[in-house]
Order: sequence, then C-alpha cells, then structure tokens
Amino acid sequence: MVARASLLQGLAWLGLAILSWGALFPVAKRTLPVLDPFFLASFRYAIGILIFIAILWAVEGRRALDFGGRLLPAAVYGVAGFCGFNLLVWWGLAYTRPEHASVIMALQTPMTALAVWMLRGLRPARFTLGCIGAAIGGVLLVVTKGNPLQAIGGGSLWGDLLVLLGALSWVAYTQAGAHFAGWSPLRMTVLTAIPGTVGLIAINALTIGMGWTELPSVAQVLSVKWQLAYFIIFTVVLGVLGFNNGVKHLGALNAVLMLNLVPVIVFGIEAWLGRSFSAIEIGGAALVIGALVANNLYLRHLGRQAA
Repeated sequence: MVARASLLQGLAWLGLAILSWGALFPVAKRTLPVLDPFFLASFRYAIGILIFIAILWAVEGRRALDFGGRLLPAAVYGVAGFCGFNLLVWWGLAYTRPEHASVIMALQTPMTALAVWMLRGLRPARFTLGCIGAAIGGVLLVVTKGNPLQAIGGGSLWGDLLVLLGALSWVAYTQAGAHFAGWSPLRMTVLTAIPGTVGLIAINALTIGMGWTELPSVAQVLSVKWQLAYFIIFTVVLGVLGFNNGVKHLGALNAVLMLNLVPVIVFGIEAWLGRSFSAIEIGGAALVIGALVANNLYLRHLGRQAA
C-alpha cells in the first residue's frame, strides 16, 4: 500500500513528466521545418547532457561520473537508445502526424513484454498477449485509417515506420538495467546519455560533411529558441527526472498507466490547433489506450494476489 505522502509525491512527479512530454510531438512537428531532425536531436542533448551531468554531480558526487569499467556497455546501449530513438523518431515525425507518433510510442510497453519473452523466455500471460494484439490493431487503424494503400501513397506510413523503429530502439535501451547493477537510475541515465550524445553529434557532423544536411544559421536557431528551451528543459531534464521519481514512489506499473495520458494530450493539442480526426483514428487510439490500461490493471491484480 502506497503511503499518502509518497502517493502525492509520485503523482506530482508523474504529472510533471506527463505535462513535459505531452506537447513534445506537436512542438517538434512545427520545429522540423526550421531545424532538420539531426541537428534538433543533437542540439537538445548537447545542452541537456550538461544539465544532467551537473545534477548527477550535485546529487551523487563527482565519483558517480566514473564509468567503473562499464564504458563499452554504456556506449552500446546509449548509442542504440539515444541515437536510435531521437534520430528515427524526429526523422519519422517529418513525414507523419504528431498524434500518430504518440500512439505508436504507446506501444513501447507491449513491445518490451515481447522483447523480454524473446530474450529471456518469459512468456507473457494470455491476457497480456491479447492486450498486445488489440493495441497493435489499434495502431494499425490509426496509421492507415482503415486503408493501408492510401497510407502508403500519402507517405505517412514511411514516417510511422521510422517512429516505430525509434520506439524499438528505446525498448532495446530499457533492457540495459542488468548491465548496470549498483547504479542509480539517474546515474545510468546520465552515463548512457553521454556516449549517446556524442553519437548524435557525430552523426549530425557526418550528415553535414556528406552534404545531406546543412548547419542552420544563428537566425534559424533563434527563431525557434523557445521550442529549443522547451525540448532541453522539459523533455530532456524535467520529463526524465519526473518519470524516474514517479516510478520510485508509485512503481513502474502505475507510472506506465499514467503515461497513457500522453497520447490523449497530443490529440487534444492537435484538435485545439484545428486538426480534424476521422472516427477510425479516434477509435484506434482509444483501442490502444484501453488495451494498455486493461493490461496494467490485470498485472496489478496479479501482483495483489501474489502479495
């Protein structure tokens, strides 16, 4: 049973994370015409990682910045997670809609369950598998609007596929915990984000050197300064800290359950901005969220029975 004080703290931290991440895709979609995905990904983490390092130093001391012989796994998971997620999701978002991206990202929970099954042989319960199937079906309804051929022709499906690959990259990153026993969540986040940030900067430099992208002008960067401030302060720093502390007070299941509010916020923002949705898109999104909520409640029920 969660104590009242811990419950309130957990809700506050998770509320911060949800508010920080809720506008991520709508804001990014409207920033990408000014800054390409490679610069946007590398810039937000180049600044954000400096803030994270300062926080880790202040909380756990300078020694916490020592990799302790784990630089290689930190680099592998950091590059896979932070590079794969940021580059693929931002690149995909240039071709698809924010609400599509948010619904696809909601699949990370069932994808994690499938990854654990494949890698560790821990088969999910039949109810969980049913919820995974329903969630995948809901995503397909959202991204295709019930017509796969039309989605392919419009180019949106390509963007959706890139976002899905980005989500899979983050699922791979979530399996990193076993390699960093003894590290706090904050330390693992920072020490894997450091090589991930180096990778993002290197890839951006490569795209500029190959002539695929151009370094934006100072005027371009300043024209979206408030968006960049939002990305760095809220999505990189406060969002991650809010989620990690929310998990600490309420547990992972409750935290993931509350994160299902993020697609709802995205749909709300897009509707407020004048976006119209088909009934099948709304139905598909509701199916995804409903399946994830049902599975979360089911797992909590199993946990209470086992206690």
